[in-house]
Amino acid sequence: MNYIAAAIAIFGAAVGAAYGNGKVISKTIESMTRQPEMAGQLRTTMFIGVALIEAVPILGVVIALLLVFK
Repeated sequence: MNYIAAAIAIFGAAVGAAYGNGKVISKTIESMTRQPEMAGQLRTTMFIGVALIEAVPILGVVIALLLVFK
């Protein structure tokens, strides 16, 4: 059962991060087309947001490893 729980934890984290990254990137591109002069600032903010979103699957992997090697 621990293996199934670990797989669900990783799957949920990966799906959530993929959805979050897609929304952040699509809204950033939309904002860049509306205001091209803000592209540099928007890109920087996007990279920070993507980095924070990518921390979620890393935590999911840590939780999964804790469940497997309990």
